[in-house]
Amino acid sequence: MAIRTRFAPSPTGYMHIGNLRTALWAYLIAKKDPQGVFILRIEDTDQGRLVEGATDIIYKTLAACNLKHDEGPDVGGPVGPYVQSERVKSGLYMKYAKELIRLGGAHYCFCDESMIQAQKEIQEARGESFKYDDPCKNLTVEEAEARIAAGEKFVIRQSIPVTGTTSFDDEVFGHITVENSTLDESILIKSDGFPTYNFANVVDDHLMGITDVVRGMEYLSSTPKYNLIYEAFGWDIPRYIHCPPVMKDEHQKLSKRNGDASFQDLVAKGYLPEAILNYIAMLGWSPESNQEIFTLDELVQAFNVKHIGQSGAIFDPVKLTSINGIWLRNMDLDSYYNLIHPYIDEAVKGDFDKKKIAKVVQQRANTLNEIPGMLDFFDTFPAYSDDLYVNKKMKTDQTVALESLKASREVLEAIPEAEWTEDNLHAKLMELPAKLGRKNGQVLFPLRLAITGKQFTPGGAIEIADILGKERTLARLDQSIAQLEQK
Repeated sequence: MAIRTRFAPSPTGYMHIGNLRTALWAYLIAKKDPQGVFILRIEDTDQGRLVEGATDIIYKTLAACNLKHDEGPDVGGPVGPYVQSERVKSGLYMKYAKELIRLGGAHYCFCDESMIQAQKEIQEARGESFKYDDPCKNLTVEEAEARIAAGEKFVIRQSIPVTGTTSFDDEVFGHITVENSTLDESILIKSDGFPTYNFANVVDDHLMGITDVVRGMEYLSSTPKYNLIYEAFGWDIPRYIHCPPVMKDEHQKLSKRNGDASFQDLVAKGYLPEAILNYIAMLGWSPESNQEIFTLDELVQAFNVKHIGQSGAIFDPVKLTSINGIWLRNMDLDSYYNLIHPYIDEAVKGDFDKKKIAKVVQQRANTLNEIPGMLDFFDTFPAYSDDLYVNKKMKTDQTVALESLKASREVLEAIPEAEWTEDNLHAKLMELPAKLGRKNGQVLFPLRLAITGKQFTPGGAIEIADILGKERTLARLDQSIAQLEQK
């Protein structure tokens, strides 16, 4: 049987990083099998939490990450519809809930909120965790149906055996057994006729032929209840892969409710979708090799659920930034320039060779949003302090700088405009340190500062002089020499 996995998000806001990782792992597990199928299912039965436009965010995020689903609401498939609210309209969940009642796995419940609250207060006063003991489970089906016919509102609750245990195997957390007496009898069908997640996910996973269920470890405690439903129907139980949480720190999970970064936020901050995907794949999973940079195809080949850990993985923006920088530097220059030229255009309005600017930026920018701030000196030569020439590492001060700048100016002045190229600049300027009895940095560091006015720049003195051109370079050099001579 081909592997079939699903990503089943609720359209309640932006794409949370933990949700995206679940989608990615489900995709990788499916695509490991050449015949594997990755399904998108929209779980919108909690109508009160729906956010307008959130479904479009799901589609756009998966597309941006190249996580192409084989079946789903927008592409169709043999086991649709793939939106739960559309499945509700067909009476699908109610049909299976009534069948579960017939099989003894569920019952009608007519209790109102006051009865539930009264039990809760009594149990809490005893110091017990709340578990509703539903008197309605003692009703016969005929008694319940008579009350429904009389117009009483009802829900359908799961019926849990009061004795015995329920066990299941998880690929991450191993064999788990729970006492049935600890399981609460959750609502399966609400009073509005909509199913809860606890029921809809089991019915849909079965009808869609899901072989591998990938979801957060918060569902571990509910899985025994899901298995009781599978067993009542006589359905095959899928393989479970419960994912450890993505953590903000040692104590807090990343959460959209807390306003933590979404996929859209990270893209807006200048991170590449490919780099984000690369990074979150390894949040809780370890490759067998020391490889750190993975394309999506490489992840498909490398991913193994046996290497998923049980502990929460802390989201580290510094590590993400490092990986993003590697992705940017690994791009060919043409692709990189096509990607970043809007950022260069934002910062540089003058007549410069912007592809050369892209080349120097590529080796230093770790995110796209860093780029404009690196380039402000091209259009405007900023005022700066001569104290910047003092650098212990380079062994420079104002005196050394002035000597080096005057010598550099003579060399640069002698280069014809037509021969003003990076190669020629490099050849001529690299002869100068030996002539002056100085180290390379004692010549090139002051020169870079003198023509940019900046302590840190995306390129070195030679690269920047080439981009600035002879006229601008000499004009700025003259201004910086005059400024030093006034001291």
